[in-house]
Amino acid sequence: MTLLDISDLEGGYGSLQVLSGVDLTLGEEEYVAVVGPNGAGKSTVMKCIVGLADVMGGEVTFQGADVSDLSPEQCLRKGISYIPQTGNVFENLTVEENLRIGAYTADGFPQDRVRSVFDRFPALEENQNRKAGLLSGGQQQMLAMGRGLMLDPDLLLLDEPSAGLAPDLVGEMFDRIDQINDDGTAVLMVEQNAREALRRCDRGYVLAGGENRFEDTGDALLEDESVRRQFLGA
Repeated sequence: MTLLDISDLEGGYGSLQVLSGVDLTLGEEEYVAVVGPNGAGKSTVMKCIVGLADVMGGEVTFQGADVSDLSPEQCLRKGISYIPQTGNVFENLTVEENLRIGAYTADGFPQDRVRSVFDRFPALEENQNRKAGLLSGGQQQMLAMGRGLMLDPDLLLLDEPSAGLAPDLVGEMFDRIDQINDDGTAVLMVEQNAREALRRCDRGYVLAGGENRFEDTGDALLEDESVRRQFLGA
């Protein structure tokens, strides 16, 4: 069943149009990656989904309902959790306080979700009373994802989750994303590490100039000579 359906999406910021008719679908519990060069509009697609960029045309539906005009909070309440590339933790708050903010729309504080996050990211439990700004880059990314999972979303949007991580931590981060998806959460990820993203995902989209260029399974895109030559540097 289709969870997210983006049809002929035009979007941008104010008078600046970035997207020119992007189409994208994502099924329940599916893992989809969006790759492409800088300036392709990848992050703008994410922001259009959650009300952080202007939808200028086309349609975004989630679970069959139009969400094109919803605010970020309304999207969150519907089951969409967005983790931006930067500024994704509250540095002056502790790990536990960050997680509490992630559950601010819940009726009461869901202790079971905290336990689930700590089981998934043991380093967060070890540092639960430490301010987020004192964590390593990898731990901050774990905290951002953990906070995004506090409401048990149906869809997790990840914008460049490996950005700024030390090379030896990138594989571990992707492993954790794989596990989140394996546990039943659909994942839509924008990622500059295109090879690794396509190797991990079920399906992938290649964007360039605000438009769709290629769509296929991750493995097929990795093997496509045109994709490799134009976008993967091989």
